[in-house]
Amino acid sequence: MALREAHGDASGIPPLHFLTSHDLLRAAPEDAPPARKEVRPVAFDPDGDRRAALVRAWLPILARLGLPRQEGESAAARAVALGTGFAEELIVRGQVGEQALFRAVACELGLPFVETVDDGAFLADEERRLASLRTRRGLRLALVRDARGDTAYLVADPALDLAELRARLERAPDLRRSLRLAPPSALRTAVVARSRSRLLFDAQHGLFLRSPEFSARTVVNAWQGASAAAAVFAFLLLLWLAPLPTMIVFHCLAAMGFTACVALRLAAYRSAAPPRLRRLPPADPSSQPVYSVLVALYREREVLPQLLAALGKLQWPRTRLEIKLVCEADDGETLAALRALPLAPCMEVVLVPPGTPRTKPKALAYALPLCSGEIVTLFDAEDRPHPLQLVEAWQRFCAEGPEVACLQAPLVVTNARASALSLMFSFEYAALFRGLLPWLARHRLVLPLGGTSNHFRRAALEEVGGWDAYNVTEDAELGVRLGRYGYRTGVITRPTYEDAPETLAVWLPQRVRWFKGWMQTWLVHMREPVALWRELGPASFLAMQILSLGMVVSALVHPVFVASVLYAIGKVAWTGALAGGEAAIAVIGLANIVGGYVAFILLGMATLTPGEKTRPLRIVALTPLHWLLLSVAAWTALWEIYRRPHHWSKTPHGRRAARAAA
Repeated sequence: MALREAHGDASGIPPLHFLTSHDLLRAAPEDAPPARKEVRPVAFDPDGDRRAALVRAWLPILARLGLPRQEGESAAARAVALGTGFAEELIVRGQVGEQALFRAVACELGLPFVETVDDGAFLADEERRLASLRTRRGLRLALVRDARGDTAYLVADPALDLAELRARLERAPDLRRSLRLAPPSALRTAVVARSRSRLLFDAQHGLFLRSPEFSARTVVNAWQGASAAAAVFAFLLLLWLAPLPTMIVFHCLAAMGFTACVALRLAAYRSAAPPRLRRLPPADPSSQPVYSVLVALYREREVLPQLLAALGKLQWPRTRLEIKLVCEADDGETLAALRALPLAPCMEVVLVPPGTPRTKPKALAYALPLCSGEIVTLFDAEDRPHPLQLVEAWQRFCAEGPEVACLQAPLVVTNARASALSLMFSFEYAALFRGLLPWLARHRLVLPLGGTSNHFRRAALEEVGGWDAYNVTEDAELGVRLGRYGYRTGVITRPTYEDAPETLAVWLPQRVRWFKGWMQTWLVHMREPVALWRELGPASFLAMQILSLGMVVSALVHPVFVASVLYAIGKVAWTGALAGGEAAIAVIGLANIVGGYVAFILLGMATLTPGEKTRPLRIVALTPLHWLLLSVAAWTALWEIYRRPHHWSKTPHGRRAARAAA
């Protein structure tokens, strides 16, 4: 192998000197014995050569921009280590803007600079445009037509090889007449604008057209509607003909769903424990893939500074991190706030065109084709993810087999002491994310995902069809669908911190939406019960019934149980006697109420840290009221799934939440 001389001033490596044995003999005195000199092999550093070449090529650009050589050497070192482009590394540090950098390159090479690209000017078919949006570097070379109708090639490569382009222009000077230089983001903006209608159509109808059996666009099919109507009619008829036996049978059937939920919580209680962060080995940046972070925003002006600060703390190589701030195109206040804030180079605002349904999953489905990440995660506007959450998820994906398609991070409420509602919300989250979900994951059962901090293998997410635009709890439904495709969901330990609703005006619409979505999920996946049993397996099939139907039924029948117990107490107090059937109804109701409360409190308490166990008696005292409020939300959701099944109740955050309660 030929060794090239490395220049110390460029790479930090001293010049290499080659001495033969003849040279050594000539250098020694004639009367001295032959000197014994240890000849060490000279290290060959190809990375040093590449760094030096990059710096030499870009020095004129650095000079035009007024940047010191050290900045170029740092960018070159990162580009070689991570396999990225010099321009990418220079921009991501924020020392120079993309427009200024590519304008300087155009001036240096004597090429026309195009600041903005007309979306109708470039000549690329739809499939090529859509494919370019899925890659990190996009459409790097495009054939465009200028205002005079002449065609030219537009170079918009974030990993621009400046030395190669300069050499080509020197070999063929006539190329300057057919080449233009543009910032990559300008071409990407034009490609997105040109593809907007297709992206919107796919977001709205993609899952329904591909797999209608998994879409909540049609909430109830024919046999489900007929069965529900027949069941209601039969119940009312039997209640009129034989009220007491009918109520006994009803209580027994309802108790089955209630008892199943109690049993599941008690099973999870046996292994529930306070949180403990998993130790992470050192991460090798050169092997880290592109990570896509999606954040759906709608009327979130107040929390944007907090959000951007939290996202800025994520530990991941910035040239391999892309953060998509997904906004509705007609949400003027959020967009105005974003324009007033400094966005990091790795952040991109994605504008979702107006169109039904107006839901978070539709916005996410619109943004997914604009991502290039091997791993995709999503956060809510009020989230503050742990800085190492992405690293932990990636390392878990590397350690697990490809059947693990998703990892759920725990959610931790930080305003538990703000109100009684936020306290119970925090308690619920502790039980769910520290107790129930880890237990389900350990037993390889289907997992209902939380609405945020889900980390997906991109390939698996696309294979199952992505998010359902018509399901208002797209997270829980997607967890079931992943299970039906044979994938598993696991959990990680680095949490995401967020605030719970503090007032009933904010809490209730959110819970109504959640219950409505769980109803949608159960109805969609129970269209073919036999197929669901076969694809999930018996254990996950049963878990899915408890986690969707069981939780909904428990909330719906809870006030009935309470009314039965109060009726029995009142009748005994008034008449001193109670019929046998009435006593049986009261016993069933009381047993389920007590069992439900005890299992709920035990599981939650087992997951709290010592610092969180400051108000245990208050939690116990608030549990009956909390469950009654859950019942109000469940009954409201039952009405909404009939009247407006796809309506999305927006949960306000920050100061907006306080105003909503006023």
